[in-house]
Amino acid sequence: MGKVTGFMEFQRLKEASEAPQLRTKHYKEFTLHLTDAEAKVQGARCMDCGIPFCNTGCPVNNIIPDWNDMVYRGSYREALETLHSTNNFPEFTGRICPAPCESACTLGINSDAVGIKSIEHFIIDKGWENGWVVPQPSATKTGKKIAIVGSGPAGMAAAQQLARVGHDVTVFEKSDRVGGLLRYGIPDFKMEKIHIDRRVEQMQAEGVTFRTGVLIGKDFPANVNNWAKETIFPEQLEKDFDAVIVAGGAEQPRDLPVPGRELKGVHFAMDFLPLQNKSYAGDKVKDQILAGGKHVIVIGGGDTGSDCVGTSNRQGATSVAQFELMPQPPEEENKPMVWPYWPTKLRTSSSHEEGCDRDWAVATKRLEGKNGKVDKLIAARVEWKDGRMQEVPDSEFELKADLVFLAMGFVSPVAQVLEAFGVEKDSRGNVKATTDGAGCYQTSVPKVFAAGDMRRGQSLVVWAIREGRQCARAVDEFLMGESVLPR
Repeated sequence: MGKVTGFMEFQRLKEASEAPQLRTKHYKEFTLHLTDAEAKVQGARCMDCGIPFCNTGCPVNNIIPDWNDMVYRGSYREALETLHSTNNFPEFTGRICPAPCESACTLGINSDAVGIKSIEHFIIDKGWENGWVVPQPSATKTGKKIAIVGSGPAGMAAAQQLARVGHDVTVFEKSDRVGGLLRYGIPDFKMEKIHIDRRVEQMQAEGVTFRTGVLIGKDFPANVNNWAKETIFPEQLEKDFDAVIVAGGAEQPRDLPVPGRELKGVHFAMDFLPLQNKSYAGDKVKDQILAGGKHVIVIGGGDTGSDCVGTSNRQGATSVAQFELMPQPPEEENKPMVWPYWPTKLRTSSSHEEGCDRDWAVATKRLEGKNGKVDKLIAARVEWKDGRMQEVPDSEFELKADLVFLAMGFVSPVAQVLEAFGVEKDSRGNVKATTDGAGCYQTSVPKVFAAGDMRRGQSLVVWAIREGRQCARAVDEFLMGESVLPR
């Protein structure tokens, strides 16, 4: 694969990006894809390893060695076709996927892994630049109608696959634009929304109908964004459509039950990030949360917390601090111990590089304020013994806090939506449905299927795409008795 001795001759190359002091002045993407020459060299590093663990390390099972070799040889269009055969939206994953494939790379055992994500980014951008990404409408229609609830990556992937085999697909989205958390949870500096918009245009040309501002359900909690102007009950969907896929996000955020939680200035991350995205899109936003000139504390050390950090810096925060309850992970993983699995190690995001005081093994004890508004955060250091957390004696400290963002993950899909459909739930509050065997992705309600975060819980975009594709095949088999769609 690639050049036989390439992995010994060439070093891994990081994609070029704008300097932190410059990129924090705007919200546009700041990472450039590889040049043709750079991509050729990086593709050459893919070794003839015999068993490409990267294929199974990738949730959508991208055929990575093949398109690495095609890039090395300059066969870019063929590389794009191979990439698209397993991944409907590589422009999403090429930007925001953490690349578990690279952790599984055989070269990564004792060297720097092949830059798989950067090559994927190069291939899809090359495809759009040359007009190779075009609609693929079905030549025939089946007459079957399918409703998909949620227009995130799982819903979009399922919709595109089903439309391409001739089904009439309608996607329902409670927000005013398509994309789910891709649209309103991920800042534009990580992924500009033109990438969603042009896929929507492609899918509309393939026959997919998108209905935005429509809530499917009966009740909805106040702590989850809902901009719907119309409500349709699940019973109506089941009556009007031959099959229904629930593919929304795991949107119920994890709360922080400490004294002072009710103070003004304490917000869920998803109260903050979507409004910034709407504002950047040109919408008039009422009561937007702004970090400019404020001391910001982000509780939670994951990607959502990192997005709060980057957005706060761009809004001109006076200071930004981020806490994580777990201890600081090692800077480098023990590769012989964990390869080819996803390692636990210290990960520094582009937002952290732009300015952030990070701390680990810190628990928030209470929030204090003046005149009903948060003013300070009281925390303590903790240590973990035998998997149990204990507060370190005399370790309490306080920090100035004008804004506190809770970014501690999501516990489940919105329960009211699942209850409205009457589907059985698992012990974590997700839709109960298997992923293999007869009736895979099918819920306890015969015509209703589930995919993505609603079925598996909070997860990666690449997992959502995988489940959307597999669920599409299951629905096609359910309706037609057989399917030519890939799993």
